[in-house]
Amino acid sequence: MLSCSISFAQEKPTQEIDPSKPTNLYTQFNTLSEINKYDEFSTYGTRLNFEYAFNPDNLLLVEVPFLYNDLTKKTGLSDTRIRYFNAVKRNISKTIIAIAPFVDISIPTGNSNYGLGEGTWSLAAGAVVGMVISEKVALFPGVNYVYLTKLSESGFGLQTNMSVSFSKKSFLFVNPIVTFFSFDTIMQAELNYNYILKPNKFKVNLGWLPNFTNNINTIRLGATFFL
Repeated sequence: MLSCSISFAQEKPTQEIDPSKPTNLYTQFNTLSEINKYDEFSTYGTRLNFEYAFNPDNLLLVEVPFLYNDLTKKTGLSDTRIRYFNAVKRNISKTIIAIAPFVDISIPTGNSNYGLGEGTWSLAAGAVVGMVISEKVALFPGVNYVYLTKLSESGFGLQTNMSVSFSKKSFLFVNPIVTFFSFDTIMQAELNYNYILKPNKFKVNLGWLPNFTNNINTIRLGATFFL
C-alpha cells in the first residue's frame, strides 16, 4: 500500500501555467532582439529581463537593455528598469480575478548624449485590475502616477490591456496606453503575439510598440524561458 501511494504521488500531473494573463506571476527569463526607429536615427540591440516570483502573488522584474545607435555609432547599456508587482486580491468574483498594485522605476543608466537613454529617472506607481470577459478574452486595465526627475514633471497614465487567446498555446496582447503630462499627452500602444512552444518551459513572441506622439516605432522578437 505504501508503494502504491508513493507511485501515485509521483505521477500527479503538474498544473499548466497560463502566461496569457499578466496577473499570473511566474519566474522566467526573457531575451528580446529589438529595433527602434526614430525620425533621424535607429537603435538596435538586445533587451534582457529576469522576473522572479517570490510566491504566486509577488514578483520582481529587472530589465537591462544593450543598444547600438546608428547616428552616434555608439554601443552600450541603455536605461535599466525595475518593477515590483503584488497581487493583493484574487478571485474577487467570477469577473474580477485580481487587483495588483505595482511600482515601476526606470534608471538612467544609458548615455543620453549618445542616444542610448532618456537621461531621466522615471518613477511610477499604480495598479492593474484583471477582468475575465469570456473564455477567450480578458482585460487588464490599469492606472498609474509617473514622475520624471529631469523635467520635475508628473503625470498619470491609463492603459487597457486586452488578452485574446486563440488556443492554449497562442494569444495576443492589445494594449493602448495614454500618459497625460502638462507639456504633452503621450499616446502609445503595444501589440504582442505569443506562442507557447513547450508548455511550462518555453514560448516566443513578436511585438510592435508604436509611440504615435513622438513617431517612434519599436519591433521586438523574443523568447521566454520559464524557470
